[in-house]
Amino acid sequence: MSSKRKLRDIIGILKDKASLIKANLSTKRGISSIQVTVIRATTHASASPPRNHRISAIISAGDHSLPAIYACINTIMDRLHSTNNPYVALKCLFIFHNIMAKGSLLYKDHASFSPSSGGHNSLNLSGFYDKSDVETRQLSSWVRWYANVLERNMITSRTLGSYISPSSRLSINFDKIASHKENNTGFSNSVTELESLVCMVEGICDAPESQYCQKIDLVHEIMILVAEDYRSTQYHILIRLVELTGRVSRLSYLDLSELILCLTRLEGCRKKLNELFMRRKNDLFWEMVSQKKMEMEKVKYERERQSFLLWNVDENSAELTWSSQSFGKNQLLVAAV
Repeated sequence: MSSKRKLRDIIGILKDKASLIKANLSTKRGISSIQVTVIRATTHASASPPRNHRISAIISAGDHSLPAIYACINTIMDRLHSTNNPYVALKCLFIFHNIMAKGSLLYKDHASFSPSSGGHNSLNLSGFYDKSDVETRQLSSWVRWYANVLERNMITSRTLGSYISPSSRLSINFDKIASHKENNTGFSNSVTELESLVCMVEGICDAPESQYCQKIDLVHEIMILVAEDYRSTQYHILIRLVELTGRVSRLSYLDLSELILCLTRLEGCRKKLNELFMRRKNDLFWEMVSQKKMEMEKVKYERERQSFLLWNVDENSAELTWSSQSFGKNQLLVAAV
């Protein structure tokens, strides 16, 4: 370890101690306790993920009152936006992700407030970069990617009206999905929702290529949570495909074209997703996506063919009308002569 790295670690430890002292001096003991828990879960000293009991303490703290929820979220956000250390940033994001997956509905609602419009919980880490050494530069790309995935998670959840992050392990039952009844959502809503879900998958696909970083325990735990979100996203995509299938013939040509484009983009993610989640290849999912896409393409092709035939009929009718009119005029000219 270089002397520069050692110095940075010592400074990080001192910063943690200063933050703990400041939190302990607070007169509001409940909020102080939450702040201490968050700081200890996101220390500079370790590259390991936050311990389960600390994450559980943060999540359970937000189940009791709004002040506790505000304290948890605000402490995480303040720490996230005040650090230049990629390990601390990843830990903050990891805790935030756990809240989105396991927290109460009220907790999630506060955590996801207006990310797309720069709300007070906007992650906004596109400029995060620690150039101290090769490892921190690589980890910085993971921070930017992870923050973007969580932003997209919140935006997509708002579009769907339900949260992407499952509160428990989700098992996809294809037979149950196939028998899923249509709901009363409009065509435009279904198209918009599917577009947002595909954007979620594309965001996951943008994961950095660094194999070294994936061997780090913290990154490995992050990928486990992201894999659960990906599986939940698959479920939501399948539900909407089933809902749309029976109504394809009533879709506008524009909506039909947008849906086919969405599914084409989704298929373009397959290779990268299989590399990221080798244990979750889920060929049945991709077979269904391909099948639904082909059905939509067939409807689109038939509609285009009918339009072409009608256009030809109209053109021929116009030519026949013009010819008969011309013939009548010639007869009159001959009669006049």
